Amino acid sequence: MDKKTYEQVCSVTAPPAQLRRVALSALLGTTIEFYDFLLYGTMAALVFNKLFFPSASPVAGTMAAFGTMAAGYITRPVGGVVLGHFGDRFGRKSVLTWTMVTMGVASFLIGILPTYRTIGIWAPIFLLILRLVQGIAAGGEWGGSALMVVEHADSRRRGFWSSSVQVGASAGSLVSKIAISLVVLLPSEQLLAWGWRIPFLLSILLCGVGLFVRLAITESPLFEQAQSEKSTVRSPLLTVLRTPRAPVLACGAGLATFVVLAFGHIYGVAYALHLGYDESTIIWTVTASALLVLLATPVFAVLSDHVGRKAVMATAAGSGVVLAYPILWLIDGSTSGLVVGMMLAALLQAATYGPLAALLTEMFGTNVRYTGASIGYQMAAMLGGGFTPLIATELQSLGGGSAWVSAFLAICFAITLASVLLIGETSRRDLSGGQQPPTRGTIRTAGPVGAGGNPPKRLRKAADERRGTRFRMSIYLPIVGCFAWAPVFVRRMRAEMGRTEWGF
Repeated sequence: MDKKTYEQVCSVTAPPAQLRRVALSALLGTTIEFYDFLLYGTMAALVFNKLFFPSASPVAGTMAAFGTMAAGYITRPVGGVVLGHFGDRFGRKSVLTWTMVTMGVASFLIGILPTYRTIGIWAPIFLLILRLVQGIAAGGEWGGSALMVVEHADSRRRGFWSSSVQVGASAGSLVSKIAISLVVLLPSEQLLAWGWRIPFLLSILLCGVGLFVRLAITESPLFEQAQSEKSTVRSPLLTVLRTPRAPVLACGAGLATFVVLAFGHIYGVAYALHLGYDESTIIWTVTASALLVLLATPVFAVLSDHVGRKAVMATAAGSGVVLAYPILWLIDGSTSGLVVGMMLAALLQAATYGPLAALLTEMFGTNVRYTGASIGYQMAAMLGGGFTPLIATELQSLGGGSAWVSAFLAICFAITLASVLLIGETSRRDLSGGQQPPTRGTIRTAGPVGAGGNPPKRLRKAADERRGTRFRMSIYLPIVGCFAWAPVFVRRMRAEMGRTEWGF
């Protein structure tokens, strides 16, 4: 297939007005998702340890609050699998409508939830349940929004249009920080009494606006084409897992993004408070970093349309390995160092996050794209976003200043770097079939996972050899290693909480 023919095959004929409407829907959906998730994370560091875990020591209360936050990230892959299955089988639009309603209602209910002082042990239990519901809804939101935009967009501008999904994440982060910045101006007593509820209650308004726009969009043209050709598969999950290399590498590609996100917006808040920085200074610094991510993300996404996803993300990940320790060193120093360190982290987050939506959707065929992209993205969110605050808090308690945390950040960036290099370039892949477009250099994969058509026997044999046991172990072991902290965490929680009613 020559370049001209490839462009004709890959171009999608969605009307410009409809494409803009789809992009706006994706922007609003991910804005709500990240607003709710990052709002919860910041509130966990500021007030939840006092309101829902008052019997624990300050350290144990913070870790318990972070634990409920991590629970939401754990259910995100579950939501990605379940909702991705329905999205690949029956359509993207109906699933995306359900995710938006569920996320908005769950956040609103958190805003009216009684605290531990009112209903005792049931308060953290209900908080955990609502967080799990949030995780399931969020698990289906990003993947559906990303592929809806990419499947409507022209092949030459997938990075640009998919940046609406990524900008929505940054916008949600920024809006949550602005809301928190305003409520923390209240006196401490009023903040703990009712002020913290206001940002959660406002999420229902965002949900209403997003739902109004989402109901007006059309179904993905590539999915409608797959339905007309009867090329949908009975079990998208099993189809994806037959080629485990793709979802594992997709997870690795997104890992650093969520580690930096959780570091800057969740753990960084608690760590800066521990260092003695003023609360309002911390919140406004994090807000400024969120604004920088919002502005820089589309720039890196557009850049990936011109130089490729691999070049942008690999450069950013390699820079993260080098800058991990300097960022912590700056934060440990002074207020100006805190600002510079957070801004460097924000740039690394934007550079790894901007091309991510296009990269992950281009890795999978139409009949499994919702499931495959969601699994990779949500596993990265769970490992990077859900556990980073817990792991960093535990590493900080080991002594040695921020050296252990810096090493952890560098390892995560190294995993992303290796994953992106193994994935190869995806920006010119044909999303409607299994044929790989011509590109410069060596093509590491034969086409999107799950795409139509059967490759020759010799190619299947070569692919099976590349997916041998040694390769799988080399990929799985770093991810499994992220859970190695669990026994240490349990022992520390027992030590901190053993003589309270929260002991276990």
